[in-house]
Amino acid sequence: MSPRAAPGSLERLVGRYFEHLAHERALAAHTLRAYRGDLDRFLLFVGRDYLGVDPQTVTPEQVEPAAVRAFLGALTREGLGKKSQGRALAAVRGLFRWAVREGVLAASPASPVRTPKVPQRLPRHLRPAEVEAVLEAAGEPSSPGDDGRLALRDRALIELLYASGLRVGELVSLDWRDLDLTARVLRVMGKGGKERMVPFGVPAAAALRAWLAAWEDVRSAAAAAEEEPVFLNARGGRLSDRSVRRVVDRCVQRAALASGVHPHTLRHSFATHLLEAGADLRAIQELLGHASLSTTQKYTHVEVDRLLAVYRQAHPRAKA
Repeated sequence: MSPRAAPGSLERLVGRYFEHLAHERALAAHTLRAYRGDLDRFLLFVGRDYLGVDPQTVTPEQVEPAAVRAFLGALTREGLGKKSQGRALAAVRGLFRWAVREGVLAASPASPVRTPKVPQRLPRHLRPAEVEAVLEAAGEPSSPGDDGRLALRDRALIELLYASGLRVGELVSLDWRDLDLTARVLRVMGKGGKERMVPFGVPAAAALRAWLAAWEDVRSAAAAAEEEPVFLNARGGRLSDRSVRRVVDRCVQRAALASGVHPHTLRHSFATHLLEAGADLRAIQELLGHASLSTTQKYTHVEVDRLLAVYRQAHPRAKA
């Protein structure tokens, strides 16, 4: 927020809103950055392009539904996809919904604006045999000079991603105190600061134990004593999101699978395989940490698509 922003300005309101998101809602840092970028872009558009004034002088009362619609139109002209437009609109809606609750506005100018319709896309997932191929590839040394310790890490990483359905950010945030290898369950802080318990299977527990035996040799002596991250990089620090993606890319390449397989693909595979085996959709929702069941319901489309493919291939009257 600029120090020159007027006390009752929209820019000042955005600053207060972000204090609320950071301290009361405890949103993740990357979520805050995305919302900040969208709202900064909205502020600039409304002032400079829509009202033709200094963006720092715009007040919340000056923003009308037409301005929000024009903002989406500008994003379209810039080449942003429907999904990115929807995220930007969600940030704007969140701001004005909060402003109404705080008594700043009587009604939200973003409420009448429709969300851009995003074409329904089925999440990509691997078949069980493909997952096995990636797991086998993860057990191979990552380089000629690797003594095998990082291969143990990679195997444990892939096993746990598939066994638990964790998001990448959740995976790299794990410390050893969050895991109970005997009970085979872990505690993780998900989106919105919501804690959940997630079970994992015997192979993942065995891979984690093997990696734990080598963990002390990899951990950096300079690491903070109170932190014991489960997954370390080659220098002994906590593994990053980007490094996890590189590990998965390397294993997928070794397994000779088609490109486009990412860490989130293992999360999708986790959910799809549970559904195919008859797991309850609400149980899958809890395991994935989805706030809404509608988010989890996309996996029912995967199952229906698979059943239709089987029917069309196998039924004698399907091609009549």
